[in-house]
Amino acid sequence: MIRWILISILSIGLIGIGVWGYKEHQEKNAILIQAENSYQRSFHDLTFNLDLLHDKIGSTLAMNTRRQLSPQLAEIWRLTSMAHSDVGQLPLTLLPFNKTEEFLSQMGDFSYRTAVRDLDTEPLTEEEVDTLSSLYEMSGDIEQELRKVQNMVLNENLRWMDVQLALVNNDEPADNTIIDGFETVEKTVEGYTEGKLNASILGTSSDKDGFNMLGDQVISQEEAEETMRTVLGLEENTALDLSKTGDGANVPLFSGSFQENNRSGYIDLTQQGGYPLSFMINREVKESKISLHQAMQTAEDYLENSVFSSDFSVIESNQYDHVGVFQFVPRDGEVWIYPDAIQVKVALDTNEVIGFIAKDYLENYHERQIPEAAISEAEAEEAVNPNLRVEDHHLAIIEDDLGEEVLSYVFLGTLDSDTYKIFIGADDGEELRIDKLKQAEIKY
Repeated sequence: MIRWILISILSIGLIGIGVWGYKEHQEKNAILIQAENSYQRSFHDLTFNLDLLHDKIGSTLAMNTRRQLSPQLAEIWRLTSMAHSDVGQLPLTLLPFNKTEEFLSQMGDFSYRTAVRDLDTEPLTEEEVDTLSSLYEMSGDIEQELRKVQNMVLNENLRWMDVQLALVNNDEPADNTIIDGFETVEKTVEGYTEGKLNASILGTSSDKDGFNMLGDQVISQEEAEETMRTVLGLEENTALDLSKTGDGANVPLFSGSFQENNRSGYIDLTQQGGYPLSFMINREVKESKISLHQAMQTAEDYLENSVFSSDFSVIESNQYDHVGVFQFVPRDGEVWIYPDAIQVKVALDTNEVIGFIAKDYLENYHERQIPEAAISEAEAEEAVNPNLRVEDHHLAIIEDDLGEEVLSYVFLGTLDSDTYKIFIGADDGEELRIDKLKQAEIKY
């Protein structure tokens, strides 16, 4: 009798495990199908948008009416933005595709810059027309290569999930047609950018290549571990898992992670120069015991004692639950340098720095020749909405819509219960942009 009872219980258990396993399998398949559909949609949208882009550039070259030229260039900018978004939704993070993304970004910048200017008083130059012709030829070649890939994907029922798994596992997939196709596109773009495109017309001839401040001195793995332990405040007996990026990385890094007691965290350190790019300490942050102002002082002291030697000013401070988040920018005399921002996070229970991001500073910092303001502060303030009450102001270097650095007056003003930053060009008094500052979030 007992034997049959045990057999029955085991049978029920096996049936239950089988049903559970089947449901898990079904759910996993549903997620994979959803991801595959998303990848397929993004890929076919990318191909469609590049088809349209090629046609629109061709139509622009054939136009003779400036009244129609600006909307057409604006449409090219919109299509490049959509194509760039489509690329970002494909599993290509481990596949070198930066040249194609850079091309789309450059084409968008060129078309936007040209579309917003007055083409009646400043028509397209011969160099710009030649650049458009090169972009037309280039987009046509990209379009053809992507169509070849699209045709094989449809005819052979290729799956993007296989590509993703192959890239993640660094394996050779059974059919790498998609990877080969995108590598061909990348080589096609690279050939154009090296020989046929006018970088100065595209607005990409900047002397600021990014991360120039890192220098050439490469630190050892032992030096990296010592720096990481100091920055994270780790005890000697705490294990630190250390790794480094592979060859060809845009910014070679040492990465470290740890787990001790009730906290864990990670840190990224540049191999060149040994600068902390970012770190985060994860732990339970309890009830606040210090004010946001005290935490800001802690963040300022932390920067003063760090490897970043600039004089910093805070441009934004926010509180999320029991964590203070502060945005700092360096000063060059009286001018604040907004592109070189650093973010510091402070726990409001123990006044401990638990987060740090210096990517913008390390990428953008360089010696600048800051121009003199062509208009006075009073003249710039005349461009501010008179309904705003100006509370503070300063000069700053900011990036405009095209990513170019410009000198501006920054006015901090209030309107009703909201606070705004108004940026006025220091050379012409034009309103460059307005940022609404965040308020404390309501907890529901």
